[in-house]
Amino acid sequence: MTSTPNTYHPDYAVVGSGVAGLRAAIELSSAGTVLVLAKSNLSDSATAWAQGGIAVALSDEDEIGLHEQDTLNAGDGLCRPESVALLVEEGPKYITQLIEWGTEFDRAGTKLAFTREAAHSRSRILHAHGDSTGREISRALLARAHTIPHLHLRAHSFTTGLIVENGRVVGLRFIDETDGSLHEVLAGAVLLATGGLGQIYRETTNPEVATGDGMAIAYEAGAVLSDMEFMQFHPTALAIKGAPRFLLSEALRGEGGILRNINLERFMKRYAEAQELAPRDVVARAIVSEMHRTQAEHVYLDMTAKSAEFLQKRFPRIYATCLSYGLDLATDMAPVCPAAHYMMGGVKTDLWGRSSLPGLYAAGETADTGVHGANRLASNSLLEGLVFGARSGQAMIVDCSAVGNQKDGLAVAHGRSAASQKSVSAVRHKASSLPGSPAPKPDHTQEAIAARATASSSARAATAHSAKLAASAHHSRASASAATTEHATNNSSSKSSNSAQQASSPNPATTAALTQLRDLMWRHVGIMRNGKDLAAAIALLEKLAASRSPLPAEFLDSPHPTRHDYELSNLHTLASLMARSALAREESRGSHYRSDFPYREDDLFQKHSVIEHSKDITFEP
Repeated sequence: MTSTPNTYHPDYAVVGSGVAGLRAAIELSSAGTVLVLAKSNLSDSATAWAQGGIAVALSDEDEIGLHEQDTLNAGDGLCRPESVALLVEEGPKYITQLIEWGTEFDRAGTKLAFTREAAHSRSRILHAHGDSTGREISRALLARAHTIPHLHLRAHSFTTGLIVENGRVVGLRFIDETDGSLHEVLAGAVLLATGGLGQIYRETTNPEVATGDGMAIAYEAGAVLSDMEFMQFHPTALAIKGAPRFLLSEALRGEGGILRNINLERFMKRYAEAQELAPRDVVARAIVSEMHRTQAEHVYLDMTAKSAEFLQKRFPRIYATCLSYGLDLATDMAPVCPAAHYMMGGVKTDLWGRSSLPGLYAAGETADTGVHGANRLASNSLLEGLVFGARSGQAMIVDCSAVGNQKDGLAVAHGRSAASQKSVSAVRHKASSLPGSPAPKPDHTQEAIAARATASSSARAATAHSAKLAASAHHSRASASAATTEHATNNSSSKSSNSAQQASSPNPATTAALTQLRDLMWRHVGIMRNGKDLAAAIALLEKLAASRSPLPAEFLDSPHPTRHDYELSNLHTLASLMARSALAREESRGSHYRSDFPYREDDLFQKHSVIEHSKDITFEP
C-alpha cells in the first residue's frame, strides 16, 4: 500500500452503487461532480439480487392510505409515521420517473401488472422480468447515469473510514483493490449507501459484499445508530447442503406456494390465521418451531400446483437456479429454511437522510429512517432506497449551498487550509479530476430477456444433468451485463480486474475468525433469542476482540490490512452492537423475539434503541 494517498475533490461522494446510491448520485449531479465508489463490481449489490418487486400504490384497486396502514401494521408499533407517510406518498412519483427513464416493469397488456405478497392488503407489487426487479431498476439507473458525464463510478474501491474535521465529515478514505493503493476523497458531503450486514450470520440470503461497512465506519466516526436489534430473517431460503442460501422470493407464496413440514403436512394454520401470507417474522419463527418439533433441518415450499410454463415466466431466475440443483419447482418441493435477510436498523437519519454528524448522510439499508419499524413490509426496501436516496441527494445539495454560496464556501466551512480551499475551488465541477469513469451504458434488457428465454427453453427439455448446464448458461448470460458494466467502469484492463480478485482473497486467519463470528451470531443472536444467550454472545465477542488477531486494534496497525480484514472488523463491531441492543430490549416485537420476554411491552419499549460510540444504549421515542 502506498504511504502517500492520492486525493480527489468531487463535490459529492457516494459510497455504494445500489438503488439508493445511484438514485442519490443522479440527484446530486444536478449541482456538481459526483464520485460513486463500489467495493466490488457495480452490479454486486442487494439491489441486483432483489427478486420480489417494489411496492407502490398505483393500481386502480389500491390507495396510498392502505399501503401506509399495511406498512405500519408490519412495523409492529415501531415505524415512524412521518417516514412511512413520505414513503407511500412520494413512491408513485419516483416509480413514474423510473418508468420515464426506461424501467421495463412487467405488464398485463398495456397496464402495469401488480402482484400481492404477504401482509399486503392489495396487489401492489411491481416486478420486472418475473423475478429480476432489482436488476432491471439498477440497469435503468445506470442507463440514466450514463448520460451524465460528471458522474463517475469506480469499482473495486473499498471505503475504510471517514475523514472528520471539527465535528464535520469532510471526506473518506478508500483502498483500490486492483493495486492496494490508498486514496482520499474530500467532498462537500458524503452519502453512505453500502447496504446491509447479512454476512454477519452463518445463514444469509445476502451477497458477500453485505458486511455493514457503512454502518460500522459511521459508528466509528461518532454517528448515532438505532434499532440494531431488528434483523429480518427471510422464511424461505433454499436449503440444499453445500449450496448458498439462495432466496426463494415471498412472491412464490403470494402466488399460492404452500409450506409443508418434513412429513409433508401443511402447518402454517397452527401458527397464523393468514397462514403462508403472514408477516415474515411470524412465518420464519413458525418454520423454526416446526423444524424443532419434527427434528428436521428444513421444511418444504410446495409450488407444484403451478405449471412449469407459469413458473418459468413468473420466476425465471428462481426456476433456473432451482433446476441447477436438480429441482423442478413444477414437480419437486423445494427444501427451505430461514436465513438473515434485511437490517431494519442502521445509521439514524432524519427524513432527508441526514445523520447526527454534519456532512454525513445515509440511505437505503444502511440507514434507519424509521420506515420499517420492527419488521419490514415485503417489497418496501427498493422503494425506500429510491425515495430516500433522492431525498438525501436533495438535502445534500441544499445543505452544502447553505454552508457557503461563495466559490470556495464549502472548503472554508469545512475548516481546510487556504491551499486546500484553492484546490477544491479549482476542481469544482470538473469531472476530469475524478478517478473512475462515467457510468457505462448497460446492455439492453431485451437481450437479457432473450438469454433467459433460451435458458428456460433448454432447461425445460433437459435431464437433471443438462438442466444444471442450462441454468449455468442462463446465469452466465444474465450476468453478461454486469460483467460489461464492471469492465467499462474500472479504468483499468481485465488484467487489473484479475489483480483485484487476487488482492481480495482473505488469509486463513481472517476466514477462520469470520466463520466463528458468523456461527456465534447465528446461535446466540438469531431468530429465537434469550437473555442468557445474548449475554454469552457479548462475552464471547469481547473475548474475541481481546485475544484474536486479526481484530481492530491489532490488524489495523498492520502495514497491509486487506478489505477482508476491515470487513471482519466492521462485522465484529456491529455484532457487538446488535447483541447489546437485543439484550437491552426486554420484550418481543417484530423480528426481535425473546423467549424470556415473549410479549410486547409498549410502556417501556415502544421506543427506538439508540447507540453511540463509547456510550450505553438508550431508548428514545
